Amino acid sequence: MRATGDTEGTSGIDEGWAVEGTAGAGTEGAEEKRVTWAELYFDLVFVFAITQVSGLLHHHHDATGLVRALVVFVPVYWCWVGTTVQANIRDVDNLRDRLGILAVGLAGLFMALAVPGAYGGRGVLLGAAYWLARLVLLLLLIRVPGVWRGPYGAGVLVSGPLLVAGGLVPDGPRLALWAAAALCDLAAPLVFRRRLAAVAYHPSHMPERFALFLLVALGESIVGIGGTAAGARLDAAELAAVAAAFTISAGLWWQYFVYAADAMRYAVVVADSRRDVIRRIFQYGHLALAAGVIGVAVGFGETVADPWQALGPGSVALLYGGCGLYLLTFGYTRWMMFRKVATTRVGAAVVVLGLAPAMVRLPALAVLVTLAVLLVALNVVEHLRVERATAANSPSAPSPSAASSGPARAPAE
Repeated sequence: MRATGDTEGTSGIDEGWAVEGTAGAGTEGAEEKRVTWAELYFDLVFVFAITQVSGLLHHHHDATGLVRALVVFVPVYWCWVGTTVQANIRDVDNLRDRLGILAVGLAGLFMALAVPGAYGGRGVLLGAAYWLARLVLLLLLIRVPGVWRGPYGAGVLVSGPLLVAGGLVPDGPRLALWAAAALCDLAAPLVFRRRLAAVAYHPSHMPERFALFLLVALGESIVGIGGTAAGARLDAAELAAVAAAFTISAGLWWQYFVYAADAMRYAVVVADSRRDVIRRIFQYGHLALAAGVIGVAVGFGETVADPWQALGPGSVALLYGGCGLYLLTFGYTRWMMFRKVATTRVGAAVVVLGLAPAMVRLPALAVLVTLAVLLVALNVVEHLRVERATAANSPSAPSPSAASSGPARAPAE
């Protein structure tokens, strides 16, 4: 799949499902689908859910803790993805679907409340809440022919029962069953790829929704800074640490929302197969982006509190490993969209990951400042590259900050 060529068909039949391959049908001149207020309210639940996952990782950030946090994060994320896809292929601005979205939101709240004790006494609550969310989503799409034989049916028939069963058994088997459930969810779009070829995705709504989810994750990095700093003395060193941490957070935001977001929207619009772009770039790619941001956010909590204390390997791994994962994911997304190598971002990721071992013995402030300088340098280099590319493509074109879409803008990602 390349993000070039005609768009696939989007004429709605059978409650938002259509046959892929009717290029441009129903998209040209169609009114842009906007995110509804119900979806934005629904997102507030996942603000809390991400905070809970971050808290779980904060208390256990060794290798096992990372796996345990990821296994819990996947079903939380996949409930959000399922609701977003449902809202994309249907008109959800009506009583029935608003109530359905709120019901999934309540299930998501139950899941978030279960996260801190997921490997203790709240495992059944996590599994049951997830199963309830998937059942509601399936019922919202029940009139779609064959919906049982797809990812929504797999959530109800396979991953939901696995999560509930995991909550009933001890810690070791629980992790195994929950990992199997997470793999089931992640594999479903691949297993049912042929059936999903019939889904008519709206090209503008999906990029906006996933950008909002990443913004929620980036908000957790601000919480990681402020929540720790609020109880500190706030002397010069601590304020410097806050400034460096905020620069890192802003640098991560800049990489996505200044350079990547428009390119991703462009890739969806012009893709030969929107199904593949949405699966690879949004469903999978944004899972890695959000996981990287959460790692950085938890790392902030370990660094801002005491700027002069040397960090342990776990904290450095979260901070530098999370940033490295975030940047490497852009290498993946750029290749999937345009078959081009994101040399600057991949190179920056290699530098960040290569510096991580040397950061273990340095004061937290030095660790933060080093990463902040690297991200600022990366953004400066990319800004200059975009300016040169824009000037080369069209001498009269607007500056990169003013350009919002189109072929000249897309390669900047």
